[in-house]
Amino acid sequence: MKIAILSDTHGLLRPAVLEYLKTADAVFHGGDINKPEIVERLRQYAPLYIVRGNNDRGAWAEAIPHDLTVTLDGVTFAMVHNKKELPADLAGVDVVVFGHSHKYVQEKTGNVLWLNPGSCGPRRFHQEITMMMAELTDGQLRVEKISLPHEVK
Repeated sequence: MKIAILSDTHGLLRPAVLEYLKTADAVFHGGDINKPEIVERLRQYAPLYIVRGNNDRGAWAEAIPHDLTVTLDGVTFAMVHNKKELPADLAGVDVVVFGHSHKYVQEKTGNVLWLNPGSCGPRRFHQEITMMMAELTDGQLRVEKISLPHEVK
């Protein structure tokens, strides 16, 4: 199973991101979507697991959960936009997917893999534009960092 992991699109789905979505069996979005059209476009590619970010406001965003737990192929993912808002008890969680900082993170602490795909929306400051592609096979997750070009074509 291929999982596209992105966050902080802030109203922009880059063409390069769409190319990766075409190969995905599932899409995770860590919040700060900013526009309902983005949600609808993401749903066209694969099952979508999405959480609401601090910039997702209005009636359209109310249906998006603040946090979400999903199990795929025996791996349990907890999702939240700001990792400071995670529940204290992560028992049973294998992977945490979050966003908010726009900074790429892939680190294992204890038995939990922490993933922040960074931001693949509008470029902020001089930060890299990134997302993740993950391969989930027999309960094992292999994550690849995807660096995207800065220009929008």
